[in-house]
Amino acid sequence: MGVNLTKGQTVSLVKQGGGELSQVRMGLGWDAIKKKGLFGGTKEVSVDLDASALLFAADKRVLDVVYYGNLRSADNSLIHTGDNLTGAGDGDDESIMVDLPRVSPQVAHIVFVVSSYSGQNFSQIENAFARVVDSADRDKELVRYQLTGSGTHTAVIMARLSRQGAGWTFTAIGNPGNARTADQLVPLAAQTF
Repeated sequence: MGVNLTKGQTVSLVKQGGGELSQVRMGLGWDAIKKKGLFGGTKEVSVDLDASALLFAADKRVLDVVYYGNLRSADNSLIHTGDNLTGAGDGDDESIMVDLPRVSPQVAHIVFVVSSYSGQNFSQIENAFARVVDSADRDKELVRYQLTGSGTHTAVIMARLSRQGAGWTFTAIGNPGNARTADQLVPLAAQTF
């Protein structure tokens, strides 16, 4: 089990035995909303959350966006596994894999954002979380950030990977926003560094 992060907390992404991480994966999971039906039953309402990554230069220019409509970064260092439109299934519903040594040297920050394309807010969405795992070590969970119950916003600037010397740091941000798509979150994401 990884570290449960709180807003603004930063951790260095190094292996416990030493050495730098080489491959990480940001996973996003959630469940459909369960609503009580008119005659006592329950029905599920699908939720379409989207995991996205904004790649920034040190001067806050957006170099690339990885999301459901652009599944690979230009340098192929980030790969989105595809769009989940409902939240059905257990575990991570969407993932973005990051091959850290392949990330272009121009990229200073990778900001992970989550947005509710279907428009529900985080007070309504069940069991929403985002996490980072070490893909090279059997998906060992490094950090986890709970999203459910965080407010009536429809988007979150979840976290940031930032270059620090030859390695990377991970910062839990947790800044709320209102957006349906990643590009709408660029100005808010750029304020986090």
